[in-house]
Order: sequence, then structure tokens, then C-alpha cells
Amino acid sequence: MPDFDTNPDLDADAHWVRQAQAGSMDALDALVRRHQTWVFNLALRMIWRRETAEDATQEILIKAVTKLSSFGNQSAFRTWLYRIAINHLLHVRKSEMEERRMTFTDMGTSLDGVQNVDLPDPRTLSVDVQHLVEEAKIGCMTAMLMCLDRRQRAAFILGEVFGETSAVGAEVMEESPDNFRQLLSRARRDLYQFMNGKCGLVNEINPCRCARKTTGFMRNGWLDPNHLQFTKDRIASVQDVAANRLAELEAIDRKHAELYRMQPFLAGPDFARHLREILSQSGFGAN
Repeated sequence: MPDFDTNPDLDADAHWVRQAQAGSMDALDALVRRHQTWVFNLALRMIWRRETAEDATQEILIKAVTKLSSFGNQSAFRTWLYRIAINHLLHVRKSEMEERRMTFTDMGTSLDGVQNVDLPDPRTLSVDVQHLVEEAKIGCMTAMLMCLDRRQRAAFILGEVFGETSAVGAEVMEESPDNFRQLLSRARRDLYQFMNGKCGLVNEINPCRCARKTTGFMRNGWLDPNHLQFTKDRIASVQDVAANRLAELEAIDRKHAELYRMQPFLAGPDFARHLREILSQSGFGAN
């Protein structure tokens, strides 16, 4: 399981950065391991498809390593790394969902088209049935994020899910704090309006229920019990590892935001090991 740090010590980051800039492979490995899990969880929520998110995370970390000599401690290392990550994720090749330009209206139509049926026989599954329902729920909620444009999606993930302040979010996205708050406000409003009108998790009068849609998701090929994307290698919930600064934002029903913060925080692959292999082959750190 890769390491991760919920409250990174800025002095420790600065120490590892100095050592890595001096050519220490061990320091670079430690630095990557402190932050790789955050980058992966950011990428997964931006991209939706786990395999693509893993590739994007590797590319982001390689970019960060190759640019490390330019880091001068003008900001926290994580903020600098997030800026590289967001810039990459805003310009990475569109996912299949984005290629279809799926709107909230399309999302609602797709959900309405999924038949409400009983859960499959647990004896036919390779995973616990409730685990499968959780996978269906998180996959559906992540698909809802894909209905936001990329900048709104990034603002929502940074500000609402990861709990970054508007000052940090603005620096990461290279926006003014006012513009960042506007992006976040529109994302929250659009997502809430859809979920309040469609999702039974947010508004109990809505008939849509994750357990009743799970089998239909499987039949449509949207959910594969043998290849879980959103619940595999859970190490915590987002709310356990990310700050809660929702009070900074204007009042609105928070239930939809809390649902995203309750989602799993995933370990992901050991990117540091793979990155070390790549850099070793390129001669990084050689005397």
C-alpha cells in the first residue's frame, strides 16, 4: 500500500525537495510516495475511467519530477504539484463520456432507461453484493461529475471534496479567488439541482435507488464485478483525510457534497516504484 499524508509537514516536503533536487533517488521516492495518492484520487474523479486515471497520474508525476529543479518554495509543494496535475487534467484527451458531451439531461435519461430490478444472486458474484452496490453508487456519482465542464469539475473536487480553500484553489487553477469561487458555486448549484431532482440519496422522494439500478448497470456494461474502479484498495474515506471547510462557502443544502466526501480515498498503484524504475533507466541520480 502506498504511503500518504493527510496533513503534510511543509518542512519535511522542503527537506525532501532539496535532497531530490540534489539528485537523491531515495528523497524523490519519499516525496512521490507522500503525494501520489492525492494525485491519483484527483485524477480518478476528473477522468472517471480508472485505467486512464492511472496513466494520467503517472504522466503528472513524471512532469513534476522533470520540473522539480524549477520548484523554488514560493508555494507549498502540494499546491505546486496540484497545479501541474490540474493543468494536465484540463488538457488531457477527452474520455468517452466527454466525447459524447453528456449533459445532466442525458444522465437523467440514461438513469431512467435502466430497469429497476432486484440485486443479483450473491452466489453468482465474485464480490460482496453490498460492495457492488457501493461501486454502482460511486460510479454513478462520478458520472454526474462528468456532466460538469472540466474547470467546474476541478473546482468542485478541489474546493468541495478535498476541502481546499478558495485561495489555494485559485492558485492551483491560476484563477483569482473570486473566479474560483464563481466556478465552484456554479458547479455546486448545477450538481445539486440534478441530484435533488433525481437522486434518492439526496432527496428521498426520488425513486432512483442504487440497489435497484445495480443489476441494470451490470447488464449495460457500466459495472463489472471483476474489475472494480471506485472501491478497490480503499484506505479511508475522503472526509477522513481531507479538511472540511464547507463553512467557507455560501449556504446551500450540503447533503450532495457530503456524499462525495464520504466516498473512498483509494491507494491506487505504486506509482513511486514504477517511476523509480523509469528514472533509474534514464540515469537520474547517477554520480
